[in-house]
Amino acid sequence: MLLILLAAVVAWYFVRIGIGQVARHLLEREGSQEAAGVPQVEMERRIRTLERIIARWAGAVIALIAGLMALESFGVNIGPAIAGLGVAGNAVGLGAQALVRDWLAGIFVILENQYNVGDVVEVAGVAGVVEGFSLRRTILRDLDGVVHSVPNGQIVVASNMTRSWARVNLNVEVAYDTDIGHASEVIDAIGQGLVDDAEWGPRLLEPPAVARVDSLGESGVELKVLARVQPAQQWAVTGELRKRILARFAEQGIEIPFPHRVVLTRAGGADGSAAGGEPGRAPKARSRAKS
Repeated sequence: MLLILLAAVVAWYFVRIGIGQVARHLLEREGSQEAAGVPQVEMERRIRTLERIIARWAGAVIALIAGLMALESFGVNIGPAIAGLGVAGNAVGLGAQALVRDWLAGIFVILENQYNVGDVVEVAGVAGVVEGFSLRRTILRDLDGVVHSVPNGQIVVASNMTRSWARVNLNVEVAYDTDIGHASEVIDAIGQGLVDDAEWGPRLLEPPAVARVDSLGESGVELKVLARVQPAQQWAVTGELRKRILARFAEQGIEIPFPHRVVLTRAGGADGSAAGGEPGRAPKARSRAKS
């Protein structure tokens, strides 16, 4: 009994040490593959989480094996017990497949550092801020304030919108008769003004600038404006950029196109004759409306 107890304690100790080393190695390797790496505090939290979870399962298995060995040392036939445990394990496994799938998916989310609490992500068709995470589920709060609980096993693709840096991706449309070079210079100057601004400058990693002519639309030419910003700042910076572009274009006389519609009105009866006029006469354009 003492030998069995000693062997169980030693096995649990070495398993726990090995789990910590393997978890640390995997997380450090995953963090080294990222541009910004993983913060040390976050790394330690993930390592402790993995150690605690796997150590509990390993301890339970070691305790079960030690108990069976102790019974066998007293001459108890453990064959039926092992068979019963096998049947019970199969039953639990069949009934808890979804739960096991959620746990395994949660472990891989931790190992691969897919997202953290506070990140803005889209998982299982739901987008929002990660407010909570466990091995079984991820808690998201969307823009309307609704809280969603997503089982980790349902996460096929996890899209992290706030990892290391984000991008402003804005299309600005100008009229066809606009000097594209002048419009580009105006937008670039606005972007540089954002960088020089004491409030907005710290949020940007590079000034917003025109990257290319993106397309030739029905109403005008679309200019693609790109910039790298701090995580989760792309929406605020894009809104401020739109506001400044609208004001500067108005000052510079640069037209932002919009659809026009011509409305033709016909006076008279259903036969198409105008009151006091000649039948069959073509209608006249009475007004020009903008929409």
